[in-house]
Order: sequence, then structure tokens, then C-alpha cells
Amino acid sequence: MNPTKPTFKTEIFPLALIALSIVASFYFYAHFPAKVVTHWGFDGVPNGWSSAAFTAFFFPLFNLGMYILFLLIPYLDPKKDRYAEFAKAYHVFKGFIILLLTAVYFMMGASGLGYDVPVGKLTPVLIGLLFIIIGNYMSKFKSNWMMGVRNPWTLSSEIVWNKTHRLAGWIFILAGLAMASEAWLPLSFQLPIFTIVIAAIVIIPNVYSYLLYRAEQKEKQRHQ
Repeated sequence: MNPTKPTFKTEIFPLALIALSIVASFYFYAHFPAKVVTHWGFDGVPNGWSSAAFTAFFFPLFNLGMYILFLLIPYLDPKKDRYAEFAKAYHVFKGFIILLLTAVYFMMGASGLGYDVPVGKLTPVLIGLLFIIIGNYMSKFKSNWMMGVRNPWTLSSEIVWNKTHRLAGWIFILAGLAMASEAWLPLSFQLPIFTIVIAAIVIIPNVYSYLLYRAEQKEKQRHQ
């Protein structure tokens, strides 16, 4: 039995998106030029191309692979029993990841068909939304080996895990707002903001969890 208890209600949305992208892949392949832009720089200028077949079919298959991975993760995690405690958050996160990948695919597909897609503005907004969604549900994640802030200190203490994820949730929300704002900021601001955002979401929760763990251990020693 899957610890996240998938149902028709939880799976219909991601499966519909995957089916839509697979159906669209045949249309894209029939109408794409020989080379399609698949990568853009911070300035929104194309700097990477792939074949029509690769662009049309790889990304829907990658989306499907991600969905299957999400189904398998609860089985692979040694702490799989904890997933039932945050099943709703897990399904929301899974659905939004599939939605994000589908949106990127259709953005890429529309560009390949010759439409003027503002990739430089849409991409930071999509990434920002992802961070905000993660932040909103971060505090609901329970101790596991696959999702959340996983380090020796959070995995060793339930209290440290919970406090760290409450802080991390706010950091992700603020990071998401900062990322989304790049769509309206000058290009010179984008790389510094991106660098600060990534550093913040990686460094702050890990340092905070270490300090919490040390304080917890000192408190235990005091009562021994």
C-alpha cells in the first residue's frame, strides 16, 4: 500500500497534464523546424538548440518519469510510514512540479512554433511560484530521507526538524517573491538576486538546524 494513499482525486490532475503534453508532442513534432530553442540565458536570448524530435518527445517523457518517481519515493524511503502524515502536502507538491514542467514544455513548444514567448519574464515567475508553493507546505513535511531539509541534525531530532522547516518555509516564500520580481527588474539585478536566493535557501536552514541541535544537546546534558 502506498503511504501517500493516491486516489483518483489526487492523480487526475498530474495525469491529465502528462496526457496533454504527450498528445501535444505529436503536433509539435509535425510543425517544429529542424532545430528548436531549448535554452535561454538570463536575458531571454536563446543560447541552446535541440532537434525537433528531442524537443517534442523528450520533455513529456521526462514529465512522465518525474511522476513515476513521485509514486516510487514513498516506497524507497526508509521512513515511508511518515508520508501518511503529510500526504496532502506531498500530492500538492507533486502536482505543482508536473504543472511547472508542463508549462515550461508548452512555453518551449510555442516558441518553437514561432510565437514570441517572453521566456525571460515567464521563467522567473514560474520558479518563484514553485518556491512559494514549497514554502507554504514546507512546515507540513515530516521527518523523511527524500524531501525537505535533510541533514544529520534535522534527521536526529523531531524538534529540530519541525522548527527548521517552519523557518525554511518562510525563506522559500520570500525567495519565491524575490525570484518572481526578476521579471520586472533590470537584467543587471537578476544574477545577483538568483545567487542570493539560492545561497539563502541552502545555507540558512542548515546553519539554523545545526544551532538548534547544539542547543538541544546542551539542554539535555544540563538535565542529566
